[in-house]
Amino acid sequence: MRSTSRGRRIFSEESSGKGGQRFDRLKNSDPEEEVDHLIGYRYSDASPGPASPRRYDTDPLMVLDSTAIYDSSNNTSPFSKSPWSHHMNIPPPPPPSQHDAHSGDGDNVYPNALIGSLIREEGHIYSLAASRDLLYTGSDSKNIRVWKNQQEFTAFKSNSGLVKAIVIAGRKIFTGHQDGKIRVWKVSSKNGCIHKRVGTLPTLRDYIKGSMKPKNYVEVRRNRSVLWMRHYDAISCLSLSEDGAFLYSASWDKTFKVWRVSDSKCLESIIAHDDAVNSLVTGIDGLVFTGSADGSVKVWRRELQGKGTKHFFSQTLLKQECAVTALVMSPENTIVYCGSSDGLVNFWECENSLSHGGVLKGHKLAVLCLATAGKLVFSGSADMGISVWKRSEEGEHTLLSMLTGHTGPVKCLAVENDLESTSTEERYIVYSGSLDKSVKIWKVSEQVPNVAHNYNNQQQNGMPDLNSAPRSSSRTRMDSRRYNN
Repeated sequence: MRSTSRGRRIFSEESSGKGGQRFDRLKNSDPEEEVDHLIGYRYSDASPGPASPRRYDTDPLMVLDSTAIYDSSNNTSPFSKSPWSHHMNIPPPPPPSQHDAHSGDGDNVYPNALIGSLIREEGHIYSLAASRDLLYTGSDSKNIRVWKNQQEFTAFKSNSGLVKAIVIAGRKIFTGHQDGKIRVWKVSSKNGCIHKRVGTLPTLRDYIKGSMKPKNYVEVRRNRSVLWMRHYDAISCLSLSEDGAFLYSASWDKTFKVWRVSDSKCLESIIAHDDAVNSLVTGIDGLVFTGSADGSVKVWRRELQGKGTKHFFSQTLLKQECAVTALVMSPENTIVYCGSSDGLVNFWECENSLSHGGVLKGHKLAVLCLATAGKLVFSGSADMGISVWKRSEEGEHTLLSMLTGHTGPVKCLAVENDLESTSTEERYIVYSGSLDKSVKIWKVSEQVPNVAHNYNNQQQNGMPDLNSAPRSSSRTRMDSRRYNN
């Protein structure tokens, strides 16, 4: 029976003559559904036209280069028939202008500048994770590659399932995959190049033990039941609790699950939304935020019960027609940001009873990923750009710059501190993964350029702004140079 959500597509795998597997086509699918698979996000069928989110997901020899081109020359491809494809007709981005990169005080260094690209002709980049001087990249080649100083350091490969999420927990690495499994890897204490697979969630022992009891099965569709502890659709997101004791996994199967890191035991499974869960982040005081293709952002509260947990629904922050595609917390856990398929970023202030803070308008197409560092917020989009925002002490957001250089949608972001930061200027290294099969490396400063655009939060009066997503008590003023959605 066909479901009304796009969380129900069945993928066929075909073996390549050169070994390995690849996702080739969707059974009983149309071209738009194939695009959904590529983008890597689930969007509700109720979401209208181009405002509906899609999903993207990749990794032979990765070199420093900036010439990767996102091929859209095939007019018969699914991309040419999709509302997502019109951005492919945009000419390659021009060299950085004064708005894209601004020179520092008295030197020739651009605080916001592209400093390198990593390119491997293995497929689209779906996931990134940065830890100290290492960068982990996941792709639809099923390879997880590790980079150090812009050079390949090591790599390891899963048996199946393209890599949609990566989380680093000390010497443990958790990876979420298209096949619905979470794989656990451990870095050797003697040789940091060696990553050994030490398990899968759920563990084989728990899976066998649980399968013996009929009460452990839940019906997911007509004539199909699965163990409650197992995701039966793609993993969309992984997140650790603030204390690192619990791992959360979100999935296109509409649920999120809670795992105890110490023994890999599944503690709880929550049916969170009416459609695929695209993103999940954890906050302070046991708060968990989930965003879905059903257009909602929900808040859950964790309570400890003995050695286990119990999550209770708290409130709905947002309900809209277009899908929610990304969530992120500020470094101080005081603000939660939400990206949507309409190109907007909503945010709520945790210290003010989760009141709505406003809307950031910086993209023409869907926001696919978000990241934060210090006072900065980064949003990557299907329009191939990365907006860099700075939040002031008064709660105002300033658009510092738009990072351009990718020739495909920006699928994932990771940020780490720049060792060249000074007491007067915080700098960061930003990694962006794209469907153009590249990872680009940027140097970004918190310094506010003179030509920046200020977005002042103002009280909402009278009629709602129809050009933006639903919001509560306040909004941000859109500069005349911003795009209307």
